Amino acid sequence: MLQKIIAYFEPYLAEGVCIAFSGGADSSLLLKAACLAREAHLEDRKKPLPILALIAQTRLHPHEDTLQAQALALSMGAECQILSIDEFDDPRIMDNPPNRCFLCKRLLFSSIKARAAQCGRLHVFDGTNESDTKEYRPGLAALKELQIKSPLMKLGITKGQVRQLSRQLHLETSDKPATPCMATRLPYGARLNYDLLDRIHQGETALRQMGFYNVRLRYHHPLVRIEVDSRDLEKVVCQREEIIRLIKELGFSYVTLDLEGFRSGSMDLSLTDPSASL
Repeated sequence: MLQKIIAYFEPYLAEGVCIAFSGGADSSLLLKAACLAREAHLEDRKKPLPILALIAQTRLHPHEDTLQAQALALSMGAECQILSIDEFDDPRIMDNPPNRCFLCKRLLFSSIKARAAQCGRLHVFDGTNESDTKEYRPGLAALKELQIKSPLMKLGITKGQVRQLSRQLHLETSDKPATPCMATRLPYGARLNYDLLDRIHQGETALRQMGFYNVRLRYHHPLVRIEVDSRDLEKVVCQREEIIRLIKELGFSYVTLDLEGFRSGSMDLSLTDPSASL
């Protein structure tokens, strides 16, 4: 399976490869495979250009994620650049509509594709995997529109297989939790606010430091809904006083625990189940 991913890059090496890199499990596996593909051709008379890892630093992704991604990309032997993009410049994104992900992806990948071309890399790849196609992902339409290549999805590789292959390669991201953009913490239609999203991020970071793995703080004004893995529900109750104090110190008035536990894309329920928005 790993060899299939490596082989996928072979036809594109001569014209330059750029990986849209977040430092998550998917893009890390992709970058490693691309670097391995290039290494296999270093003795060629005309060596392929270094693999370019482009990291989008945005208002909707924590800055520390960018720094970690940069260090990881350099450790793999890739050339790395950070591209600053402010989604808040687009008022449509600020309004957080149901197609927000499409608008964001089109903005981000238009910029990434333009920078890649400036650097002599004609082909841009992203880490979308097969499992992503089973969820509400309007951003996939933007990737298709911009002709961004998604090898993991094309080869039918699931999130579970990504983690398995990452462990085989001893990648530090093999068990890294997914970190989607912070806008997913608010219901569609709730206007995005950087200060609010920053406070939500601080709360999630603190909860991870307390030992929780998958953590989401979903904000339904004026209430914060905590999502953690089902196995950790009892742990939240046991530490309720510390968690309540933490959340209220961040300026939130009400806090509740979601008994269904962590669910990726739980805010999307309002799009398919009208009762979810009541």
